[in-house]
Amino acid sequence: MKTSEKIHQLTLLNDLPAALMEEWIHSGEIALRSFQPGQIIHLDGDLCRGMEIILSGRVSVERIDESGNLMIINQFGPDDMIGGNLVFSRNPRYPMTIIAKTGTTLVALEKALIFELCSRHPVFLEQFLRAISDNAMLLGDKIKHYVQRSLRESLTSYLKNMAMIQGSNRIQLPVTKKELAEQIGVQRTSLSRELQKMKQEGLVEYDSRTIRLLKPL
Repeated sequence: MKTSEKIHQLTLLNDLPAALMEEWIHSGEIALRSFQPGQIIHLDGDLCRGMEIILSGRVSVERIDESGNLMIINQFGPDDMIGGNLVFSRNPRYPMTIIAKTGTTLVALEKALIFELCSRHPVFLEQFLRAISDNAMLLGDKIKHYVQRSLRESLTSYLKNMAMIQGSNRIQLPVTKKELAEQIGVQRTSLSRELQKMKQEGLVEYDSRTIRLLKPL
């Protein structure tokens, strides 16, 4: 499959005319950026000049607090958006560092093109606003976690949010359980114990990459 065809399959872009996509790629208004595992994509404080959509790979949004502790805010994978919530801000700077967790390819869109798409293509605008809202919800939930929530509360909130985003009680985990534990801020073994308790209570069933909600959490 041609790269342009893969780009056109992204949720934010798949309703746009293919001919226009080719034109924007040729002009550089849409560009590909590739990163190796561990490479910094954006540093805390970098100016946000546009947005990126993950074509392949996985990235981590991280912050080091005043005590030197690493806080993993979230991880994003294919079809997720980066920078869309910042590009039209009065102070469009990344508040956290974004790092490639695996080999990653991003589709970068310039600010002017994003504005044009929002103005001329209502379907793009709807998808763009939905992606911003989903990211804001995930960030808000992460902040709530750091205001002293129990592991059960944090895990339950995460599962409810993912079920809502995916529209299913069978959640496809976008990260490994180790990475999920890091996002919640606990050890992998603690997460496993809590999931086992929830299974014994008849709340969930799970395997290595899925969790099914059996009852309202």
